[in-house]
Amino acid sequence: MDGKVVVMSGATSGIGEVAAVELARRGARIVLIARDRSRAEAVLREIRAANPGIAHRAHYADLSSIDETRRAAAEVATTEPRVDVLINNAGALFNRRQLSPDGLEMTFAVNHMAYFVLTEALRDVLLASAPTRIVSTASGAHRGARLDFDDLHSERSYAGFQVYGRSKLCNILFTRELAHRLEGTGVTANCLHPGFVATRFGDPLGRPSPGADADRQTWRHQPEKGGRDDRLPGLLARRRGNERPLLLSLQARDSERRGAG
Repeated sequence: MDGKVVVMSGATSGIGEVAAVELARRGARIVLIARDRSRAEAVLREIRAANPGIAHRAHYADLSSIDETRRAAAEVATTEPRVDVLINNAGALFNRRQLSPDGLEMTFAVNHMAYFVLTEALRDVLLASAPTRIVSTASGAHRGARLDFDDLHSERSYAGFQVYGRSKLCNILFTRELAHRLEGTGVTANCLHPGFVATRFGDPLGRPSPGADADRQTWRHQPEKGGRDDRLPGLLARRRGNERPLLLSLQARDSERRGAG
């Protein structure tokens, strides 16, 4: 990764934070697209310690907003003469239905539309920089999900984990079509299921938590009204209490689904 430029969303905690630091350690220059400035600055300090003397930077946007996502992407395209890797990793899961600034269901807006808008906005610079790659964080939660094109924004019924699974299915379908359209250009598109890992999805109220210790906060089995859904695999790597039985049950369910597939 020496000298490579990696643009990342969702890198201020969890999977993205670890990936950003490790890629920096391997020689990459990291360009963050983040919402929370304090958390982004904390991660930039980690990145700079891992790979000092490199101009790592952050651009700021609320990725639930199409306009803000386009603006941040335009800033990246203007300031970065080349981009070697785009990592779409930002994500969220909400227990109750909410709407984005554009009137889209919030999970769909953050988990899918942000990937789509950011990728399309950076498409030209990625093509010009080829060979390059696009990596999107999907999830095994897509198993069993179905898209209802007459109700993409879940107005008829809403369940947090079900809607999350649909958004991850969108990630996979988007990646498949993107790979097809980019075939022969030198730009590859892939997505992945990261497995069981510690993320900020365990915040019972769905609130941003200050500092780099966000994923170490107290996690409760049942979120309060308005909080993030607690059923997503990947909450528990560094938590205490009664979480292990839940983690084991999630792992067993995931194994059963893989076997059924």
